[in-house]
Amino acid sequence: MSTRTPPVSEAATAHVPATPPAPARPRSTPPPGARTVVAAVLVALAGTTLLNTPPPATARAERPPATTTPDTTTIASATTIASAPGPGAATTPRTLAAQGTSAAQGASAAQGASAAQGAPGAPGAPGAPDAHGAPAALAAAPVHFAGKAFDTCEAPSLAVMRAWRGSPYGAVGIYFGGRGRGCPVQKELTPAWVASAHAMGWRLLPLFVGSQAPCVDSLAKRRFAIGSAPATQGTKEGGDAVRAAKALGIGTSSPLYLDIEAYRRGDTSCAATTLAFVRAWNREVRRLGYLPGFYSSADTGVRDMETQRKAGTKDLPDVMWFARWRGQPALLTESVLHPEAWTPHARIHQYAGNVTETYGGRTLAIDRNAMDAPVARVSASARFTARVPVPLSFVDSGRP
Repeated sequence: MSTRTPPVSEAATAHVPATPPAPARPRSTPPPGARTVVAAVLVALAGTTLLNTPPPATARAERPPATTTPDTTTIASATTIASAPGPGAATTPRTLAAQGTSAAQGASAAQGASAAQGAPGAPGAPGAPDAHGAPAALAAAPVHFAGKAFDTCEAPSLAVMRAWRGSPYGAVGIYFGGRGRGCPVQKELTPAWVASAHAMGWRLLPLFVGSQAPCVDSLAKRRFAIGSAPATQGTKEGGDAVRAAKALGIGTSSPLYLDIEAYRRGDTSCAATTLAFVRAWNREVRRLGYLPGFYSSADTGVRDMETQRKAGTKDLPDVMWFARWRGQPALLTESVLHPEAWTPHARIHQYAGNVTETYGGRTLAIDRNAMDAPVARVSASARFTARVPVPLSFVDSGRP
């Protein structure tokens, strides 16, 4: 990604109890006024029954953004966490299933989804009890975006984000945490920024740049190498990632993308250490109710993850973000990935890097991505914080 080592290139009807039957009319004529009293009592009983009846269950879906075409937002009605049979004898990675291509389809699918698909208590699912028996955060339906995305080292100002609504991009990568970030300050990245950018129609891709492979190619990243206890370190940094995401108003069932930069290919010891770290990070992020995503070079980290997928290894990422700078998107035709691996709706291709583009008079150095994958859910509390004052250039713009 921008300001990082370039990757190696190749040429988600309630039942209403019946109203109690009216008591049988007495044989003798009731005293004057008794009928009125009985009728009032029956009305009160019926009203109490209706008030105590739970509302019909409905699928929760986020309203799609009014953004540019042909980009589309897909609402997933449920998250399937169990691994599904893959090509040949292999197993596919965890995938996001029961997806609709519109809010109506998503709602319909959610109502018909099985208890196993939607149950928060399913093993390994968001909301399942942890090792100590404590329930993790309950899962909400993930939100997917299909279209073009960009990422840049430091979150741009809201004025720039407003100007770039005229670009072909509908999603943006934000470096929200991790000790290995190239731009650790991120002065613009606040809960109000997240809520405001989301309100403009932007979909967000949260990136966490933590510890790196011991044999990472970039000299600048080597001081962030994974230590001698990769699983312990991965668990800790997974918790750090969730806390940082929550602090920005990024809600559960959002993807958190772990950024592992390109590393020396063929170093089996280094790859094993990196895998142990990544799996522990994934487990902790998933336990806390988020979706673990993975970004890396197609020829190192991504290739190694595909090898582990074919071997049936558990605790792999839910979403694959692969970097191969060919200049053109190849979302479903990446050579190191089986065509059915990390599908459907679980891939991002970073196809160009360190390019400069200008929209609305504002210029940024970015990396270009094509995607069909989950994006962040912005919590209600974060949307509330968006009411704080923002720059006049944002408020006064004539754009919708």
